[in-house]
Amino acid sequence: MVKGVFGEFMGTLVLILLGNGVVASTLLKKSKGENAGWIAITTGWGLAVMAGVFVALACGSEGHLNPAVTLGAAVNSGDFSKVLWYSVAQLAGAFAGASLVWLHYLPHWRETPDTDLKFACFGTSPAIRNPLANLISEIIGTFVLVLVAGAISSKVVAVTGLAPGLGPWLVGGLVWAIGLGLGGTTGYAINPARDLGPRLAHAILPIAGKGGSDWGYAGIPIIGPLIGGALAGLVVRMAQF
Repeated sequence: MVKGVFGEFMGTLVLILLGNGVVASTLLKKSKGENAGWIAITTGWGLAVMAGVFVALACGSEGHLNPAVTLGAAVNSGDFSKVLWYSVAQLAGAFAGASLVWLHYLPHWRETPDTDLKFACFGTSPAIRNPLANLISEIIGTFVLVLVAGAISSKVVAVTGLAPGLGPWLVGGLVWAIGLGLGGTTGYAINPARDLGPRLAHAILPIAGKGGSDWGYAGIPIIGPLIGGALAGLVVRMAQF
């Protein structure tokens, strides 16, 4: 369990450092990646997931990096013993990764006057604020994440198991596809730790000229992914992937 918790912490740290890092590179003023656009962000997040899963696996965990994935796996297996510990580790790793993004781009926060752009380097927010629609988007996106990840690793797809090292690349590609196809509504948190950890970092860190942390929206990227992950775990269990 200890190695698993450490792996989830380190993997999620890398995930957020690279994922929120590409957002910061694209949005912050005087960055060499400024205005690179949505394709750069979604590609960066897909590769960030790949890198984070590799690190987590190497450290001894399953590479969930996401409380919704951990919950989905628990619903599928019936074993909930890891949900709390992994979720805490993932949240802590996300906070640490977001803090490193702040440190890495330290001179750029003062150069960026728009507080919304600064916040977007940490937490997610909807393109159109509609709580029910936003919740549904997060449920659907996370459902697809957990369902397809389960299908990728299923014995039906790979009877003898996936080739070593292939899984993280496939999951990274899946997250890239989710970002391109479903991410335009809410910014596809699809992960409670990915949003809450950086949102806490935004609230606590001395970010130059920052605005509010939009706590009124914060429940949606927590509740939606947990519902989506649990539903997908149930489907995987019923389908016996």
